[in-house]
Amino acid sequence: MHLLEAGVEVNVIRGWLGHADLTTTNRYAEINTRAKLAALRATDPPGSSAGARATPIWRTDQTLLDWLASL
Repeated sequence: MHLLEAGVEVNVIRGWLGHADLTTTNRYAEINTRAKLAALRATDPPGSSAGARATPIWRTDQTLLDWLASL
């Protein structure tokens, strides 16, 4: 996945991994992407819809934000 995301052509990756067929390489990339998406969705607050995140509580703490800005 890192090679693909870095712009390496998928057929080059297929050759490096020794896959006889490009669909095998694509399957690994798809599984990895699905796993990442599932992990991100697992961090959504309960009851929220995908992509609609509530404002984190620390974003409303002005004292904390001022301290962070001073660093």
